[in-house]
Amino acid sequence: MLASCLDSSTRTLSTPSPGLILPSKSSSLSSPALSSNGHETNSSSSSSAPAETVAVIHPQPGTHTRSRQSKTHHYAPIDLLPDHTLLQIFSHLSTNQLCRCARVCRRWYNLAWDPRLWSTIQLTGELLHADRAIRVLTHRLCQDTPNICLTLETVVVNGCKRLTDRGLHVVAQCCPELRRLEVAGCYNISNEAVFEVVSRCPNLEHLNLSGCSKVTCISLTQEASLQLSPLHGQQISIHYLDMTDCFSLEDEGLRTIASHCPRLTHLYLRRCTRLTDEALRHLALHCPSVRELSLSDCRLVGDFGLREVARLEGCLRYLSVAHCTRITDVGMRYVARYCPRLRYLNARGCEGLTDHGLSHLARSCPRLKSLDVGKCPLVSDSGLEQLAMYCQGLRRVSLRACESVTGRGLKALAANCCELQLLNVQDCEVSPEALRFVRRHCRRCVIEHTNPAFY
Repeated sequence: MLASCLDSSTRTLSTPSPGLILPSKSSSLSSPALSSNGHETNSSSSSSAPAETVAVIHPQPGTHTRSRQSKTHHYAPIDLLPDHTLLQIFSHLSTNQLCRCARVCRRWYNLAWDPRLWSTIQLTGELLHADRAIRVLTHRLCQDTPNICLTLETVVVNGCKRLTDRGLHVVAQCCPELRRLEVAGCYNISNEAVFEVVSRCPNLEHLNLSGCSKVTCISLTQEASLQLSPLHGQQISIHYLDMTDCFSLEDEGLRTIASHCPRLTHLYLRRCTRLTDEALRHLALHCPSVRELSLSDCRLVGDFGLREVARLEGCLRYLSVAHCTRITDVGMRYVARYCPRLRYLNARGCEGLTDHGLSHLARSCPRLKSLDVGKCPLVSDSGLEQLAMYCQGLRRVSLRACESVTGRGLKALAANCCELQLLNVQDCEVSPEALRFVRRHCRRCVIEHTNPAFY
């Protein structure tokens, strides 16, 4: 535990501390307050818009002339807490809150900037000058080890629209021990900055680039590639990669990602609408350890692509092909045959899926826990009866807008799948009597429905 291992003699001494959020044009009359999530709120009612935010530096508390009023020390109750207890409290605070605590007094300053509290930096807010905030924070955390921050392992800057390549360049240069980077929604990020981060941070395992529409692939910089030995190759250690809404990603980009990131286990490519079946061939060839794969709304992916996905064989546990309208029973048979350990399948909106495909899935994937076949009009009671017979461990089933499903299929599910926790039958022609049957046999099941007669 952080508190128990702290040695108060190793505290960081007098160095300036950054206050992350302050108005760019300070006023002696009013100053905006800082919310816990990193947004700025203006206490003055006369201001029509929040002030622009910047990262600034504040001096260490207690360095000015002491008060002349009274020499008697009046301690607040919190001042009586030992250092290790305060550190335990500080360990639960956000980045902004820690910076504010560092401005209270000299003791809190020393505790708040203890390096062991700074394994994570988390910044939020559209108005935040993320580039400057990152630069100031990393500079402060590099005081004991010039130009390198050895404690920082996680940087989360989701939703900071002002983050640019400059901010990521600072992270790449100062944080060689980085393991997790999240920049979701930061659409000003480009390939160049991402390349530098993955090249300079060899321990990076988790990378979230969702919404970074300028990113088209992930690779090492040319300099980093030349420094690697032939035995090491051009491998990047990323295990988790989210490129949801990276609209510019194409087959060639995914081929580059697959060849450089062979250790991928979690890959999310939702709404990467330019990807085709050919891209999945490279993925199966270079990344055999993928356990979770999302191709939702990749409308150019079809049965051939699922055949390539099936080459992942025993590793695949989670698969989402929602709204991939080119997928039919043919592709589903490949998945069912070669991926027997599948736990989660989202095939919502795959209108070519029928009871035959569902039957193959049920017989070959008995460990299935969650299934979404909503808006699949060709799925009927026959397919549900096969599921009930072979997949008795089902916990979540969505049949929303499945027009051919009636009470018969629901009764089969309820009678055999006792662990059912969620059943979605919205916009289905199901009688109240069938829903009551489900409630009787699966007491813990939440039923989502649109039948006004059932309550």
